[in-house]
Amino acid sequence: MEKDIGPMTNSPLTPGIAPARLPAATYAANFADHTPPLDRHEARVAADRCYFCHDAPCITACPTAIDIPLFIRQIATGTPEAAATTIWSQNILGGMCARVCPTETLCEAACVREAAEGKPVEIGLLQRHATDVAMARGLHPFTRAAPTGKRVAVVGAGPAGLACAHRLALYGHDVVVLERRPKAGGLNEYGIASYKTTGGFAQAEVEWLLQIGGIEIRCGVELGRDVTLDQLRSDYAAVFLGIGLAGVNALRAAGEDLPGVRDAVDFIAELRQIPDLATLPVGRDVVVIGGGMTAVDAAVQSKLLGAENVTIVYRRGPERMSASRYEQDHAVQAGVRIIHNAAPLRVLGEGRVSAVEFGYTSDGPAGMTLLPETFTLKADQVFKAIGQTLTYAPEAAMVQSGKLVGPMRNVWVGGDCAAGGEDLTVTAVAEGRDAAEAIHVALTAG
Repeated sequence: MEKDIGPMTNSPLTPGIAPARLPAATYAANFADHTPPLDRHEARVAADRCYFCHDAPCITACPTAIDIPLFIRQIATGTPEAAATTIWSQNILGGMCARVCPTETLCEAACVREAAEGKPVEIGLLQRHATDVAMARGLHPFTRAAPTGKRVAVVGAGPAGLACAHRLALYGHDVVVLERRPKAGGLNEYGIASYKTTGGFAQAEVEWLLQIGGIEIRCGVELGRDVTLDQLRSDYAAVFLGIGLAGVNALRAAGEDLPGVRDAVDFIAELRQIPDLATLPVGRDVVVIGGGMTAVDAAVQSKLLGAENVTIVYRRGPERMSASRYEQDHAVQAGVRIIHNAAPLRVLGEGRVSAVEFGYTSDGPAGMTLLPETFTLKADQVFKAIGQTLTYAPEAAMVQSGKLVGPMRNVWVGGDCAAGGEDLTVTAVAEGRDAAEAIHVALTAG
């Protein structure tokens, strides 16, 4: 039964949209950890299923190349701290990646058990168990090398920037991280569904990472506004750009500027930072346009906030969605409807959004074609989740297909802003780590 919500809010982003659609206890239940951790016994049982393959395909499938059989064997032998060290040696944000990685399409998809039985070793849950146990016991198993006297600027305190900073600090370099937002963490802090990272884990992991020493984080500093790339090149021995993708593509549909239409990434960030979920307005009829993880996270969380009808509309078929099949199924199980092969034509409304008109599409060898048939969905709130873009490029020569390329003179690039990479936390960590290795070689050569 819906809670009495009282008067409507007057938020400029969501005029006429009400908060507090649910009782407080329901919010707590809806946004609790959706995948509870393994206890010690469960972890030992799960670890015993591993074949400890010599040429383990799961290692190849992991973008950070964690020695998965080794850390699982360490769990099986009762040494989760050693397992955590194995994980962190390759992926310093292994705790967060254990929570948000699409393991069902990466390491677990490659698991021999998956091929033989249709049920892989629970690698993600085992990774979380090891890192959680070690962090709870205060373990940070890395010792900073003697200071080199070299200073490196890292722009962006997201997964790529943090991974780069930690590896550089480990080698003894001094690192200054410049972050435009009020908190470090990037996507992990602002862009992931709240029920995946409960208990303030993103900030706890940042604080844990900083125990290496030699890293200073300066928040509220934006490249292009407060500092230029030329200034950073002048003041630092090297620069790493992990600035992410802060912009959102336009729908290119009439009416998309109507009140009630907003970017899904902003909604998720607001939800992640708001102290009381009962104060966050949500519509009764929510439409999310897009097919990636941002679309799924926005849609599922809208439903968990009390929206009655939530629909994801994607212009292509289910196999083309960048959200994994697991996440698509999770959305459906949460009560979200997914409509494929439809593109927005017009956002309708008098003074605020009331509906969205879509056209059906056909996706063939020649590309996507808009068909003459149309339909309309009632909507009092619309979220755009159709891809993110660069909002600032230091130099035109660094942009390729809408992303940054590198390295160039004393500048390295990694994470979501980098050309050629996947938009995954684990891939960003790998790129930041590898850039740090390259920077260290450049700074110590000759």
